[in-house]
Formats: sequence, structure tokens, C-alpha cells
Amino acid sequence: MNPSDQNISEKFTRFFKERNLQQGKFITAVSGGVDSLVLCELCKQCRIQFSIAHCNFQLRGEESERDEKFVSNIAKKYGVEVFVKKFDTGAYASTNKISIQEAARDLRYEWFVQLKKEKGFSFTLLGHHADDNIETLLMNFFRGTGLQGLTAMPEENREDKFILRPLLDVRRKEIMEFAQQNNLEWVEDSSNIESKYTRNFFRNELLPAIKNAYPKVEENLLANIERFKKTNNFYQVAVEDLKKKVCEQYASEVRIPVLKLMKYQHTSLIYEIIRDYGFGEKQVEEIIKLAGAESGKFIENNHYQIIKSRKWFVIAPKAIVADTIAIEEGTEKVCFAGGELELKSIPVEKFRLQKKEGIAQLDLKHIQFPLLLRKWKKGDYFYPLGMRKKKKLARFLIDQKLPKNQKENVWVLESNKKIIWVVGMRIDDRFKVVESTKQILTISLTNL
Repeated sequence: MNPSDQNISEKFTRFFKERNLQQGKFITAVSGGVDSLVLCELCKQCRIQFSIAHCNFQLRGEESERDEKFVSNIAKKYGVEVFVKKFDTGAYASTNKISIQEAARDLRYEWFVQLKKEKGFSFTLLGHHADDNIETLLMNFFRGTGLQGLTAMPEENREDKFILRPLLDVRRKEIMEFAQQNNLEWVEDSSNIESKYTRNFFRNELLPAIKNAYPKVEENLLANIERFKKTNNFYQVAVEDLKKKVCEQYASEVRIPVLKLMKYQHTSLIYEIIRDYGFGEKQVEEIIKLAGAESGKFIENNHYQIIKSRKWFVIAPKAIVADTIAIEEGTEKVCFAGGELELKSIPVEKFRLQKKEGIAQLDLKHIQFPLLLRKWKKGDYFYPLGMRKKKKLARFLIDQKLPKNQKENVWVLESNKKIIWVVGMRIDDRFKVVESTKQILTISLTNL
């Protein structure tokens, strides 16, 4: 090892020592470019056990195939195992309606996580360096970001992607010097000179233009990243304290009093709460509108729903929300997967018997709130209207001769652990309107 290499090598070694990861088993993402080749050489010199992973995104024709062969030869040079994956990046981007850059990022990270699980790697090592971090900071800033985005790329991600970036303290100049001093060979990605890609535009055009006015802009931005990280640490402590004050955990659900959250009048707090569930800054305004909406309205993403339930926001996994909804007294409308329920309380004087399956008319004095709207389950029973004996719901559904797919989508409405209505089909005899009834709860099912 050359004496002049000690600075970058010492930074690299210190990164692993500080995290007690010297004995880990790592996979190194290698494109064939100088950054990833330096990463491999540093692993070898610092005795870090590594294998190589190469993504062929098939975006540059023969050049993509050249890179794949080059990386395979690099693996032979270091005597390490190599994993290669070809992706139809263009098709993936088109199907998911995202940019090529986003598609490539999603595909490679998904594959890295898969490799970790299947092959038992500790982490994936990426060759991002300080200059990449500067570009990320600027891209996040101009794209629109919160404080977290101003901290640019994290050195590690242990929560879901199992990523380490041991070169984030190293400048591009140091990378090049190390590569030349160690006689490393690499390939150039011709697309790097094309400014049509966002990162290339920042690297090739925007930053050089800014440097004309502020020669030390890169040093200043790196210093800013460190300041933002420290500020973000304080900010996160405050946010966690506020979350504990407004968020109440109930099994798999989080419930938030609407008025309690809104009194803070702080969009950042709303964002910090909902971001944990995959919602973005664009949904903050939707949450504010939802606060004034009627009960049962909701917003959702692929995994979670946020429902306005009278005085509460309820955040729950979609599977849970789809199968269980609490209905509080005074609720007028409830949206659910089976349609929409409209609830009205009327005096007996205005009562008119309706024999439609989509309408339930119940004696309010026997009903306790909150009601529970849920999918039926094995073991459920009720007393069908006109019967004095209980009947298992499974048998009732068989008698109705429902096909299997319809059985799976039957909902029931519960009061105090008693089924009061098999929604859209039959009420429970114990809750029917009788001569002594004074107040009636009418529930109408629509949007079937």
C-alpha cells in the first residue's frame, strides 16, 4: 500500500471499525466504473470479505454487455464470487410509469435485498462518494424536500435495504488518485456525459456554473450536509416526543384525535406522522381536508389507509381496515369495501317498514356503540329474523346458496359482540322493531 493511499484507506477501515463490521460478509455493487473498482480494491487491501454484484440494465446495447464481461473478469482478478442480473429496465419503467432512473434504482435495490436474504450477506456496499452526496443534496433541494432530504444520502440503511456507503467522506479527486496509484483499470459509461439525466445535468452543467460564482461551493455544501444532519437529529427527537403525545396505538392501528393534531397547526408534524406509513408530503394537504370531512372518508396508498372516524384519524394496514371498521355513535356515513352505509336515527312516529335487503331497521334501545363492521368469520352465529334459535352464519350462507366468492365478501355489523345485521341480507331477531320500540336505527347499504 502506498503511503499516499493511507488517507482514503484509513477512512475506509475506520468506517468498518466504528460499526464493528470487520468480520462481516459483504456484497459489493460493481458497475465497472472507477468508484466501484476502488471499492473492490479497498476491500481487498483492508481485508474485507466481499463478493461482487453487477446489474445489467440493458440500456446501452453493446456497452452494457461489455460492462458485464469486464466485471466478470474483475471478479476473477480478485478471486471472488460474482452475481449478475439482467433487467428489462425500459419495460419496468413503462409498466410502473416511472423514469428510467427510478426504475433502475428500484430494480437494483430489490435485487440486493434478495441476494442478502438468499446468500446470507451482511450488507451491500455502494461506491457513492462525497461528490455524489453533493449532487444528491442539490437534487433533493430543487425537487422539494424536508429536512431529512437535506442530509443527502445516509452512510447506512439497516432498516430495509441493508446498505452501506463507506466512501461518503471521500472526494472524487481522492478516488481518482487512488485508482491511478494502484494501476486500476475501469470502463467509462458513455451516458455519463449526457446531461439529459438529472444527476448528469447537476454534475456536468449546474455545479460548474455555480463554481464560477462560488469557487468553494462543494466544500460549503458538504459542510451544510453535516449541519443539516445535526439539526435533523434534534428535530427528530422533538418529533418523536410530539408523536407520543398525539398518537395512540391500538393493536395494529394508530388512532389520532383530529382536534389534538390540528391544534398544532404544523404541517411538518403531520408529514412526520404519515411518512412512517408510506405517505408523502403531497398527502399533507389531503389530511388537512380529511379533518373536516364526514366520518368514513379516507385516503390510502398501497399498504395503508387513513380514515376519518368521527373525532379520530385511524391509520391501519389496508388488510385490517378492509376487514374491521369501528362505527361510533353519531356517525352518518361509513365507506368500506362492500359499499357505503348510511345511518339514521328516527322516532317511531316516522317509522315505515321497508322490506329491502339493503336496509336494516333496528330497535335503538338494544344497540350499544361503537358498532363493529367486519368480514364474517368461522364460528359467527346470530338469530335470523323470525327465528328464536341461533344459527351459525356459515350454515345460513350455505342455505342462501351463495357462491364461494360471494361468501368471502359477506360483512356483518356487531353491537356488543352480537351480530345485529348480516349486511344486505338479514337482521338479528333480537334487534327487530317491536310495539315498545321508541327510537329506530335505520341503516342503508348503497353502492353495491
